[in-house]
Amino acid sequence: MKRMKRNGSFCLGRAAVLFCLLVSFVLRSESVSAATAKRPNILLIMSDDMGFSDLGCYGSEIQTSNLDYLATNGVRFSQFYNTARCCPTRASLLSGLYPHQAGIGHMTHDSGYDGYVGSLNHKCMTIAEVMRQGGYNTYMCGKWHVTQFIGKNANKSDWPVQRGFENFYGTITGGGSFYDPTTLCRQNTYVTPVNDPEYKPDHFYYTEAISDNAIRFLQQHKQESTGKPFFMYVAYTAAHWPMHALEKDIAKYRGKFDQGYEPVRKARFERLKQLGLINPKWNLSDQAGDWDKVEDKQWEARCMEVYAAMIDNMDQGIGRIVAELKQQGNLDNTLIFFLQDNGGCAEDMGRTDRGHGRDENLKPMGPDDLQPNIWPPMQTRDGRWVRSGPGVMPGPEDTYVAYGRSWANVSNTPFREYKHWVHEGGISTPLIVHWPAGIASGRDGRLESQPGHLVDIMATCVDVAGVTYPREFNGQAIKPMEGVSLQPAFNGKNLKRKNPIFWEHEGNRAIRDGRWKLVAKENQPWELYDMESDRTETCNLAEKNPKKVKELAAAWNAWAARADVLPLGAWKEDVNKNKKIKAKGGRE
Repeated sequence: MKRMKRNGSFCLGRAAVLFCLLVSFVLRSESVSAATAKRPNILLIMSDDMGFSDLGCYGSEIQTSNLDYLATNGVRFSQFYNTARCCPTRASLLSGLYPHQAGIGHMTHDSGYDGYVGSLNHKCMTIAEVMRQGGYNTYMCGKWHVTQFIGKNANKSDWPVQRGFENFYGTITGGGSFYDPTTLCRQNTYVTPVNDPEYKPDHFYYTEAISDNAIRFLQQHKQESTGKPFFMYVAYTAAHWPMHALEKDIAKYRGKFDQGYEPVRKARFERLKQLGLINPKWNLSDQAGDWDKVEDKQWEARCMEVYAAMIDNMDQGIGRIVAELKQQGNLDNTLIFFLQDNGGCAEDMGRTDRGHGRDENLKPMGPDDLQPNIWPPMQTRDGRWVRSGPGVMPGPEDTYVAYGRSWANVSNTPFREYKHWVHEGGISTPLIVHWPAGIASGRDGRLESQPGHLVDIMATCVDVAGVTYPREFNGQAIKPMEGVSLQPAFNGKNLKRKNPIFWEHEGNRAIRDGRWKLVAKENQPWELYDMESDRTETCNLAEKNPKKVKELAAAWNAWAARADVLPLGAWKEDVNKNKKIKAKGGRE
């Protein structure tokens, strides 16, 4: 009887064990399936040549209701940084490295040094390459600008499709007309606004084209890739010069800036304090421009009206993209980032009359003809010269004007300097993060003050997606990521950043380590600032704290040596032209 009981007990135990194993297997399978299903889609949105205070949710009077919505229902970073210029920022964002490590320490020309080859090298992987290996579908719309090879028959090995993006619509180069973009491309083929077989709007405007094609890719993904997550990079050219905008958008801002620079800037300063984005005790940096001395106030105000309209139109497009995600049921589990490539731009492109070719007769361009130039001299497709200079009211397709230093100073409120420089005005960007499934509801609308940098975006994407960042790719050793995942900060936790954050652009250099920032312009001595008490960089503490200057300078020098930054000044060389380029402005 005991034997039978033992046998019975044994049989029941065995059955129980088998049942538990089966349940465990089913639960584990369901868990793995659930984990796969929960991997977020990732939407990375970047704008061009905008300042820290140009969004409504960062203090602006410009209407950005859709970005404000993402901020209200997500997290805003108050101390996030780019690299002060378009090409290096894009290289850093795409690679998770400092720009020199990816081969683009300056712009898209080859200086003959590893850090300055002017194209994305193959010692790095793009986010798209990493995410695609991890099972994501990858899409891009907008500005690429990380290659020196742009001709029809150019080497395309570092174009988007060859660097991980399965679907691409956008421009290979940087600036250009919003009505007829130079190097407009679908996949690897150049197109024009009139011969593109897949996109035929009634009126072409590049900002809208970027938004529309992003939506088309989302719809395509839903139809063709059910169950797979996506990574999408949307790189707007708004609000980079030329100041091109649609009349319907400009109309919203008529008269909005007639009072001039200072009142707009002071109003932004007050709103930034009210929003908690800056410390009320910080000084406002110096005012640029004297409105009383402006000769053509109507023209000057119009420049800012058009600039605001460009941002407004981009925001409308972002709203349509978000609406598409919501309609598909994907908004909650899509991690959305919005940031900017550099600070407001003080360049004076198109603000003087160069008078190119006005006496020459022009012919309309054919449907397959490509714009030969990124900036004037140019012509419209219907055969008119593109005009620039004072008195040329920006907005229409036959104009080419930048908004200038004084309005850029407004854009960068409350900070010093502009695009090119690594003082706060050149490198500070909003970062809006929206992800309902990954950010606790109690964090909605919160501010995050921990410093972050572009190099952190790759690390964050790898982290939230659960993909592997390899040591090798296509037989080439890959440099390790430089950043840290921002995911803990989404919910108010410490980033545990071990290393300082570094910058170098055109000899301008900086290091941020905790509360301290060491910064210098090219060939100028180091300046030291306490970012907690003086982020607007108005009180230089270098003479009072030489020990800290020496410590941080040594750390910067060590970084520069290992990150392909040296020799300083290499950015001025161009092996393709065998000459030095001008120290001011470079190429855009």
